[in-house]
Amino acid sequence: MSSHTKCPTLQSYRLIVYRRALHPELFKVKGRRSVIEPGFEFESWIMPGSHLLRFQIGDLCATELITDQDEGIPDRGMLAAIPCAGERDHEHEFAENLNYACALQTEQLPLNLYQATYEELIEFGGENDALIHQWTDDDGGKCASILDIQRYRGAIYAQGYHMIATGGLVLRTQSMFAMKNA
Repeated sequence: MSSHTKCPTLQSYRLIVYRRALHPELFKVKGRRSVIEPGFEFESWIMPGSHLLRFQIGDLCATELITDQDEGIPDRGMLAAIPCAGERDHEHEFAENLNYACALQTEQLPLNLYQATYEELIEFGGENDALIHQWTDDDGGKCASILDIQRYRGAIYAQGYHMIATGGLVLRTQSMFAMKNA
């Protein structure tokens, strides 16, 4: 549950969208969750300060990666690489049968607000059976990554929260993978 990890900066975070699956050996995966529904497969991975979401319909694969990692990230199949600082939206239509959208927001909070947000989101994650990974940064600050997955007919909605104590960084994502005509 708890280990020391060097913490990233806001400027190092990116949203990367792929038209293919990625291999888990590229990442420090701390938790996984899979969903298999009629017509699609979904998998989520949580890592310290990052996550990966993969949605697959037959041979069509859409992958979202939120990461601060800059080395070892594949270029093949990459559709977009967008800095996460501030507020961003990204949409992509995969062929004629899959829509993807992601809205993200970053904040740098003072210590008291960061601690209150941390406690609130840890409680939220526990109440919703979300994937949660907690660790401490080099200064002993509490950090966490949380993935809350909601399944619907022909769609997955995912909320991601990454909290880095150094700098009071909070990165929030809301992602949707939806089959058309589902």
